[in-house]
Amino acid sequence: MKYDFTTVHKRFHTGSGKWNTLEKFGVKESEDIIPFSVADMEFVTAPEIVEAIKHELDTSIMGYANPTDGYLESVCEWFKSRHNWEPKPEWMLSTQGVVNAFFEAVRVFTEKGDGIIITTPVYHPMYMAATNNGRKLIDCPMTHEGAHYGIDFEALEQAASDPQAKMLLLCSPHNPCGRVWTREELERIAYVCLKHNVLVVSDEIHCDLLMPGHTHTVFASLGEEVAQNCLVLTAPSKTFNIAGLQTSTAFIPNQKLREKYFAALKLLNPNPKCNILGYCAAEAAYRNCAGWLDECLKVIDANRKTVVEFMAREFPQVKVTELEGTYLLWMDLNAFGLDYREIERINREEARLFFDEGYVFGEKGKGFERWNLACPTRYIREALERFRGAYSRYVK
Repeated sequence: MKYDFTTVHKRFHTGSGKWNTLEKFGVKESEDIIPFSVADMEFVTAPEIVEAIKHELDTSIMGYANPTDGYLESVCEWFKSRHNWEPKPEWMLSTQGVVNAFFEAVRVFTEKGDGIIITTPVYHPMYMAATNNGRKLIDCPMTHEGAHYGIDFEALEQAASDPQAKMLLLCSPHNPCGRVWTREELERIAYVCLKHNVLVVSDEIHCDLLMPGHTHTVFASLGEEVAQNCLVLTAPSKTFNIAGLQTSTAFIPNQKLREKYFAALKLLNPNPKCNILGYCAAEAAYRNCAGWLDECLKVIDANRKTVVEFMAREFPQVKVTELEGTYLLWMDLNAFGLDYREIERINREEARLFFDEGYVFGEKGKGFERWNLACPTRYIREALERFRGAYSRYVK
């Protein structure tokens, strides 16, 4: 490989909440243990991004900066080449993170008491975007058969027909279940939402993180009518592990929606924008780091295979969901017959494994674990040995 996917820079004492958890449970810096929880990578940053930031620091003044034409073009060109979608730069609004963006969308396009549809289990800030803003949460549980999740279209139709339903927060690809929705599934979602005048806010932050054989369809690419009824939220943060630079985009093809959204952003900041280094890093990533991403995806896929094969051989009771997209593996441990809190205890105290516990993604996530696979493969193998040592005491 051209790039380094074996080195880990341990992030003790850096402000990383992900790594702070290790300290909380007594893991010492001398131990070769990493967390598998929060969705950022344990890979060295692509050198092209590092060099671009260094150049910016050497040649620029760190003053106020709006997005440049080069930055806007790099984002649009990436989506054209990578996802066969041709957005226009004028559709783009800068936001300081996708979570910020969908929280603001809830505030801008719905009123207190309106209904927000989510397909559960799902990324937990989506629950918060509804409840923290005084909206009605409309739970639309997904179908779950074996290792596969899907949209329950009867439930979605019923949810969308609720007179209070005004918005669908769509996770695409889905976190934590790892589904990459097919074009046909997305078209059915779009049809239901158009029929019932439900605005779609599509969180596509994981759109570049695809396993072999899977293709991402941008929601706004489904046709002009669909594009006029949606926001597409994206960022290079997951793809290239630059979340700390807080640079993301809201694509809003509908001019009236875009103007309304921008006006709301200006209530908080008269000139909404991200930071100068974020724009620099994002442009460098989109222009120069496709090769880095391709190699990264091979490592993640190898890690996926390692876990799947181990569980099939050693713990066939564990149902590992088919990972189609993201680098987050969703595992069902309920067949162990242990309470979900006991599973959490065993993981952290006995196996020294720090996953994201499934219950944070909703009631239907109890007994599940979300495993972040974006790390050197040796850590996956070592973690599996600790898993074996801990659970062999509890499971026949």
